[in-house]
Amino acid sequence: MENRNLLQYFIITLKGIAMGAADVVPGVSGGTIAFISGIYEELVSSINNINLSLFQTLRKVGFKAAWKQLNGNFLLALFLGIFISLFSLATLVSWLLENQPIMLWSFFFGLVAASIFFVGKAIEKWSFITIIALIIGAAIAYFITTLPPNENIDSLPYLFLSGAIAVCAMILPGISGAFILVLLGSYKTILDAVHERDIKIVLTVALGAIFGLLSFARLLKWMFKHYKNLTLAVLTGFILGSLPKIWPWKKVLETKTFGEKIIPISEENISPFAFEGDNQLLFAVVLAIVGFSLIFILEKVASKE
Repeated sequence: MENRNLLQYFIITLKGIAMGAADVVPGVSGGTIAFISGIYEELVSSINNINLSLFQTLRKVGFKAAWKQLNGNFLLALFLGIFISLFSLATLVSWLLENQPIMLWSFFFGLVAASIFFVGKAIEKWSFITIIALIIGAAIAYFITTLPPNENIDSLPYLFLSGAIAVCAMILPGISGAFILVLLGSYKTILDAVHERDIKIVLTVALGAIFGLLSFARLLKWMFKHYKNLTLAVLTGFILGSLPKIWPWKKVLETKTFGEKIIPISEENISPFAFEGDNQLLFAVVLAIVGFSLIFILEKVASKE
């Protein structure tokens, strides 16, 4: 779509790395990172380019024309960043999640809180309908975060569906794909399949994800084209509704074991002053401010470009 130089593609790869790192944290969406880094609509449009006309272009005109129609350089740079992150930075994020959860959640809480203003600001005209759309979006996201997870299910059609739904959540700001898999009861099955290299299950989930991505991206593109303000309002609501999920100070009420991972499935938010253990309140507040400020610094840099 755009003519970019090598440095600009490198920056897109860095944005992909940030998206991948966010997707590792249950409760934070890579879609939120895509939105605040200014590539969300281009990502949705580029995914929509994967259609029958692309294959016709490939057959009639050749690979170069098809690659340009796909916006291939952008997608390659972005997904390269996501995969680098999943296989490297993800380890660090997972370690922080286990050893310094309050510090990590505080940073993401500041980041996500600022993104509410950022996405909300993109709404060109506020009206009664956009406010209602925002409230509905927030209510849906909050309701999803309070649902109890299902028991582990390993039927192939269900795993196909799980992959489709999770990838839709992954590109929606505010809703975490990993958390959706926990809710659907597919998280352990998919995790085990990856570790045990169960090609049949991995391929089923991957096909579901591709199907979900291609079909959902079409809906999103149509929504942005015809109801942009309304769509932005719902997305802002999704991010707002996800905030309680990423509040740093929690009391765990119930946990569930998924392979080697122990995931809290029932929690309640508590005051930082009521938190038992190493509070680290000052550091947490500083990290939340850093996360919050980072969004506005990114916006300043983007507007200068």
